[in-house]
Amino acid sequence: MIDKILRFGARLVLAHVMAAILVCPALLSVASAASIPDAARASIPPPDLEARSWVLMDFNTGWILAENEADLRIEPASLSKLMTAYVVFDRLKQGALKLDDQVHISETAWRTGGSRMFVKVNSNVLLEDLLKGLIVQSGNDAAVALAEHVAGSEPGFAELMNQYAAKLGLSNSRFQNSTGLPNPEHYSTARDLSVLAASLIREFPDYYRIYSIREFEYNGISQRNRNKLLWRDESVDGVKTGHTNAAGYCLIGSAQRDGMRLVATITGAKSPRYRTNAVHSLLKHGFAAYESRLIYGDTTAATEIDVYYGETDKLPVGVGRNLHVTVPRGSFDKLKAEIVVNEMQLAPIVQAQPVGNLTLSYAGAVLDEYPLVALNGIPEGAWWKRLLDKARLWIR
Repeated sequence: MIDKILRFGARLVLAHVMAAILVCPALLSVASAASIPDAARASIPPPDLEARSWVLMDFNTGWILAENEADLRIEPASLSKLMTAYVVFDRLKQGALKLDDQVHISETAWRTGGSRMFVKVNSNVLLEDLLKGLIVQSGNDAAVALAEHVAGSEPGFAELMNQYAAKLGLSNSRFQNSTGLPNPEHYSTARDLSVLAASLIREFPDYYRIYSIREFEYNGISQRNRNKLLWRDESVDGVKTGHTNAAGYCLIGSAQRDGMRLVATITGAKSPRYRTNAVHSLLKHGFAAYESRLIYGDTTAATEIDVYYGETDKLPVGVGRNLHVTVPRGSFDKLKAEIVVNEMQLAPIVQAQPVGNLTLSYAGAVLDEYPLVALNGIPEGAWWKRLLDKARLWIR
């Protein structure tokens, strides 16, 4: 794998072809939802869609593979409930909530219009059932009940939604309620909603499974999930529909095949059928045009470098995280990496200490640069080991 190692005293440069690396897929956080570098863009064009805005995102890299009006401010309708769920999921993860919590249904929640799961006023409902009602049935009554349970009031919960939006970097989103019912100051974009959906999938995989439930019955009423892709394509496992007269028909869908996950977002479609077909077309395009591989795991050594004055002489170094790259299908032989270590490495060394950089290029064009870190620590060696290393350095 390693073609060349330069002698100590100059920079350490390692070059190798990434197509030779075959490891199991894992997740990498979405950083900025930036467009895929032009050099790695597939020659196959995306579908021509009639929608207000749309985005096709690669989940593992966070790269936008195709888009139209990704940053156009739109009314998110019930796609807003992704943030409602995100807040509740995070509180569950922290232990502040439990799935078997009994949630009181206020008259305000009971009277909320639009889509409903038909909870009864002044009853107590399991939080888990409310989550299913929120996600499967898109119940506005469930959304308000959850908001009141978490924050005491829906306006208070909306402030929590905005705090989480800021942490996720959703700079073009603002939430005024938990339901997505129309409000002039309640807005988002296809890009922000794609990041939100990807973050929800990544951070809460156990709770995300609720999005694959096709049908949920509560209070004697059975309702089907409005995401029809769950019946059409077995690789689709979520996520959410939305609709108001002003927003049009919206849908975010996610699918996973062979370790590659895509997130497709459509807003402002003309009908439920069209939004389903459009998202499916985007997903099919992404899987046909691109492939994704994990080239380094979080504990995978890119190489070993010499260390002096330590208990050991060799230090495994890598990117310290799961690093995926997505390129046009069938072209991984064009992907290369260069590792540069700029300084002599002297113990003691702590784990995650920066030691250099790794630069990825595709077809000769730089894709990105990543910090190279120590994968473990090396304490200072005994006096006799340090003496030997002084001799090693003198000889070199």
